Amino acid sequence: MAFLALRGEPIGQLDAVLFDKDGTLSHSEPLLTRLARARIDLCEARVAPERRLQVRELLERAYGLEGDRLHPAGTTAVASRSHNLISTATVFCQVGLGWPEALRHSEEVFRCTDAGPGEGQTAAVALPTHGLERLLAELDAAGVVIGVISNDQPAGIERFLRAHQLQHHIRGIWSADHQPAKPDPGAVHGFCRQLGVEPAACALIGDADSDLAMAQAAGVAVALGYLSGWLTPPPLEAHYPRIHHWSELTVLPVIPTNGSAA
Repeated sequence: MAFLALRGEPIGQLDAVLFDKDGTLSHSEPLLTRLARARIDLCEARVAPERRLQVRELLERAYGLEGDRLHPAGTTAVASRSHNLISTATVFCQVGLGWPEALRHSEEVFRCTDAGPGEGQTAAVALPTHGLERLLAELDAAGVVIGVISNDQPAGIERFLRAHQLQHHIRGIWSADHQPAKPDPGAVHGFCRQLGVEPAACALIGDADSDLAMAQAAGVAVALGYLSGWLTPPPLEAHYPRIHHWSELTVLPVIPTNGSAA
């Protein structure tokens, strides 16, 4: 248990901190953008020439592609692989394919663009967000349980942690393969049971309103929005406290004499 402070102000006495991955722990945007573009190219090739521009435009909107950027709330940034596959199949239906054919094409496209198990291969070389290593080390040294709750596949989460030698700080993961998955508040409850902590003694840090709303619905003590994982800052609800840089979040070495905010 430790006190955490945001920009020098105590925000809670906590047993655990649960982190989202893409856009929070990892700067995944360049790799996810490349993945989305590759999927669009393959989808275009599977429809008649007169439908290709329509497919590209629909998929760009669905995936959240905006030029060389990803919208932080688009499906590529936020949703699981399975949800992205369903949105792709829906676009195929919008240009005239039946559902079985649309689903088959989508599954084939995703298999072709999966360099490894699931989307997680993209995390193998995604960089950690700046200052992350210092924060995880401080939390770990203070005895705070650290978990990763993500819609990535387990292999993707583990590959990212191993690639940057962060795995020894992490007590557990809750992935797209766990049930229920994000953003169901039950995902937080299940993860907390796995970690042996209570939601009311946890902070959850994510880059999407869905993460933070899930945390509040699950009874998490502190829900914090992280803004610096994407080129375009995530459009978070104004009432959530925000972190612009990990240096703004610190572990207090002693219990403040004037108490803390819950």
